[in-house]
Amino acid sequence: MTKGNGKKLICGGRVIDAQRNYDDLMDVLIEDDRIIGVDKPGAFTGVDGAEKVQAKGCLVVPGLIDVHVHLRDPGQEWKETIETGTAAAAAGGFTAVCCMPNTHPANDSASVTRYILQRAQAVGSCRVLPIGAITMNREGKALAPMLELREEGCIAFSDDGVGVANAQIMRRALEYSLMLDTVLAVHEEDPSLCEGGSMNESAMSVKMGLRGIPEAAENVMIARDIELARLTRARVHFCHVSTARGALLIKRAKEDGIPVTAEIMPHHFAADESEVKGFNTQAKMMPPLRKREDSEALLEALRAGVIDCIASDHAPHESDSKAVEFEKASFGTMGLQTTLPISLEQVREGKISLKRAIEALTVAPAKCFGITPNTLAAGQLADLVIIDPERKMKFTEKMIKSKSKNSMFLGRELQGLAVKTFVGGRQVFDIAAIEC
Repeated sequence: MTKGNGKKLICGGRVIDAQRNYDDLMDVLIEDDRIIGVDKPGAFTGVDGAEKVQAKGCLVVPGLIDVHVHLRDPGQEWKETIETGTAAAAAGGFTAVCCMPNTHPANDSASVTRYILQRAQAVGSCRVLPIGAITMNREGKALAPMLELREEGCIAFSDDGVGVANAQIMRRALEYSLMLDTVLAVHEEDPSLCEGGSMNESAMSVKMGLRGIPEAAENVMIARDIELARLTRARVHFCHVSTARGALLIKRAKEDGIPVTAEIMPHHFAADESEVKGFNTQAKMMPPLRKREDSEALLEALRAGVIDCIASDHAPHESDSKAVEFEKASFGTMGLQTTLPISLEQVREGKISLKRAIEALTVAPAKCFGITPNTLAAGQLADLVIIDPERKMKFTEKMIKSKSKNSMFLGRELQGLAVKTFVGGRQVFDIAAIEC
């Protein structure tokens, strides 16, 4: 990625920065790839040669960070590429994404990590932070070379898509992570309990004749890894928490001082299992959409800080993999372009504060993974996004920047959109490009 050139003055926006406790009308001055200053409106009037970017009526916030994204590259480029995935990220207001290692081959070697970073540098619209595999080929049998991957640039480790079923291997991985000062992002499902399941186990799954995935499949693994984190004192990050019980277990772990963090996906707090009626494969997720009471409890846990951050679990799939019988369809939905507006929908409904929503998309994910958070302060990299909270747009395939089009929110009117995104001072997205 090239850095921005020259000066830009972002004028009249409401600057919200949870890291610096900003929430006021301010101007932001950028030169090349850095922020020069943030001050009251008109403070930079005398600056010569600055390109003015109007942000009146908009929010100006640090670039969003998504800690759970599937870019599919290398190996499944018909679903998504680093180029198309980062373009979707920029359109969603994200200036950095952490990509999961379930590529082909898996990101379990320095060469794969190196490819991802080099490709992102060449064609990416945002920063790409690779997550390495915990075990070789994500098979749960032998640890991946974590030191090699860490030195090459992996910021965390995960076998996402499957859980590490063997507790002894998980313990050893946690002990290695301590030495590497990193975190394990864990997919929590007991394979013996969820095998063959395709939706939440409930009265609805029985009525639909589908094998269910019980909440216990997630909860027992969360409980196990809390105890392993208690034993090792290593950091555990719980991916895509979907159950009220799981959130309660995490709350109690935090109260005990165990170093755990957690994320939630918009589809888990804004939807429930009723979305699968009619065998709607676009609503087939892993973990599955749960009951309405789970969604409400998860949103409360996010509001209270028990669940730390919001992530997309962006999971692009070609249309053929969804246009089949429900049990055979691929799991997952795209999320990079819908995470922000679906989160802001909760703000408009009074379910979460604007400050907490922005924190959960910026500072909190950075803290979960030990990443330096974006902040709007002099001398910092100019990674930021301008959001129009009133802007509405119907989410159609034409609007989608990803290579795939599988979204459970397709056809829905979204409100609260990123209108301009800057990475290192360079404008990488303008909503005008998808409105015409």
